[in-house]
Amino acid sequence: MAHGSEVFDRIRHDISVNDVVVYMKGSAVFPQCGFSAAVVQVLDNLHVKYRDVDVLSDPALRQGIKDFTNWPTIPQLYVKGEFIGGCDIVREMYATGELQALLREKGLISED
Repeated sequence: MAHGSEVFDRIRHDISVNDVVVYMKGSAVFPQCGFSAAVVQVLDNLHVKYRDVDVLSDPALRQGIKDFTNWPTIPQLYVKGEFIGGCDIVREMYATGELQALLREKGLISED
């Protein structure tokens, strides 16, 4: 399964060199599914810088990211190398202020 580990290495690299990464369908500019769009909207509302990775353009990554986290769905949000969750979790954390607190704690957004 050399192919899988190559994808995992790429994911590890992406989430280590970028503070915030969204694995999504489409791009931040043109999301290809409502769930991906919702996560992008939350991050944009918080004015946080993030890297968007389109899984649709890469079938190996599309499956690989699910295997990497043992999480069956896309989008997936990572903050400082840590898997946060998918759309529902991100929206819920945003609604309760938990996401903002986490991003502030990591120094990624400033106090309002």
